[in-house]
Amino acid sequence: MITTRICEILDIRYPVFQGGMAWVADAALAAAVSNAGGLGIIAGMNMNGEQLRAEICKLRSACDKPFGVNVMLMSPHAEEVAQVIIDEKVPVVTTGAGNPLTFMKKWTEAGVKVIPVVASVALAQMVAKRGATAVIAEGGESGGHIGEANTMALVPQVADAVNIPVIAAGGIADGRGYAAALMLGAEGIQMGTRFLVATECNIHPAFKAKVIKAGDTATMVSGRRLGHPIRSLKTPFSRRFAEMEKDPAISDEQLSSFGTGALRRAVTEGDDENGVFMCGQVAGLVKREQSCREILEEITAQAESVLSGADKFILR
Repeated sequence: MITTRICEILDIRYPVFQGGMAWVADAALAAAVSNAGGLGIIAGMNMNGEQLRAEICKLRSACDKPFGVNVMLMSPHAEEVAQVIIDEKVPVVTTGAGNPLTFMKKWTEAGVKVIPVVASVALAQMVAKRGATAVIAEGGESGGHIGEANTMALVPQVADAVNIPVIAAGGIADGRGYAAALMLGAEGIQMGTRFLVATECNIHPAFKAKVIKAGDTATMVSGRRLGHPIRSLKTPFSRRFAEMEKDPAISDEQLSSFGTGALRRAVTEGDDENGVFMCGQVAGLVKREQSCREILEEITAQAESVLSGADKFILR
């Protein structure tokens, strides 16, 4: 059994987080992951306070285990969402798309465990000094919004720089990646792409089919011109967006407008002509739909096997 500090801190069986994927990570998916022993996370995305409160209520009706909420700090509703998290006594908050320092003090004072997503050592150190319980060091192999550093380089540097637990994210979909993350100094992992094909994940079947069919070169990065690059599957829409980025005659406003609603269309409609299918580079390792419990048990067994056999590389 793999156990680390984060298991004790959060009272979870497996040191495995489910990514807070916008339009994907709803109460049903988060509850299934938490019930299976990991940390399920509801995506706050652009929800207002009451919408998030309703989603938390749904989760609690199906789950009595620890869970988290991911707060997208760029959301226009971030202030009211931050207060709902306190009012509802949400155990864990993960944050992305911005600097969490604005809300960290009142969250920590309310007993909320704050675990920001970081893409640099500097941000990891900053949030650690302000009371973060842990950090999620996310490399550019991940799906959705990405930073510049890759997981292999980022995780050990963050682990060396802070004394709190580090959760590795980006490019992890099986027990081999899980074991590797631990060897890099992480005390847990976060997976998004693997959970896209969970039985309990409510995305459109066409999205799941694309992930299962994907190979090692199935993803691309777009959005750098707008300052927030994302990784997604190669589709007619994502290729058009990338071409539009190169055209100086198209304004940033037009480009941004073209992308508005694309993730929702992919998740809810499976529309590859007008939708963006955010997905990590590990899609090529994801071969079948499984329950969240099966996913957690499988990757744990594989990681334990890899770790227990590592001494074969050492000459004595």
